[in-house]
Amino acid sequence: MARQLPDLLIEPVVRMALAEDLGRAGDLTAQACIPEGARMRAVFAARKPGVLAGVDCVRLALLAMDPAATITARLKDGDAFEAGAVLVEAEADARAFLAAERTALNLLARLCGIATLTRAYVQAVEGTGARIADTRKTTPGLRALEKHAVMCGGGLNHRFGLDDAILIKDNHVAVCGGVGEAIRRARAAAGHLVKIEVEVDGLAQLDEALAERPDVIMLDNFTAEMLREAVSRVGGRVVLEASGGVTLETVRGIAETGVKVISVGALTHSAASLDIGLDAV
Repeated sequence: MARQLPDLLIEPVVRMALAEDLGRAGDLTAQACIPEGARMRAVFAARKPGVLAGVDCVRLALLAMDPAATITARLKDGDAFEAGAVLVEAEADARAFLAAERTALNLLARLCGIATLTRAYVQAVEGTGARIADTRKTTPGLRALEKHAVMCGGGLNHRFGLDDAILIKDNHVAVCGGVGEAIRRARAAAGHLVKIEVEVDGLAQLDEALAERPDVIMLDNFTAEMLREAVSRVGGRVVLEASGGVTLETVRGIAETGVKVISVGALTHSAASLDIGLDAV
């Protein structure tokens, strides 16, 4: 179950998006065409099936423009829905509603798209014991929301930022002079609550890393045969994570090799926004 994000994390993103859209003079169209004080009732409705994420973005966008708006979510984040489903009902000052429309829809559609794609990956590996995780390949400024959407789809969050854990990648190894040396330096610097993960690009590096007993070893762009061999060599002593070029077509085969985690950058960098519309009622 996805944890709920506090408004404190969502509201700055929503307000920044609204400010970008409103510009210097506000919504010229609504001011010209809509009588002052007019009210508007509308629903946010799905044009395609998917998984919900981002209800609070809709709520905060409408309330920012009209603090007296009434918003009723018909589903909660993490719920699956069919095409035609009403996701949110709302009533607000018409000018305010129309000014908030695009921001609310952009964020809702983006997050639903991520949650929906994540759910597809999660379902693809069902029964294997492998878990699907995101990466830091997120839209700048939207990481908290996009990672929340991944959890709504049933995925795991990898590092939230550079300060979450130590993740030694190929360039760190190159500068340090080797996998083992990089892990030893990390171990000497890390606090007792800080986990250490190292990326390896072959079985020789895997053996070198395993000797230093990191918490997690990331198997980067391993073939299925290499993944199975890695799982056999490690024997459950550390968590193995597969990464690199994972697709919906290949993820099941990767999961069946016995790795525990599969990280997928596409969850956030390639998810298409879901088709959601705003219909006046």
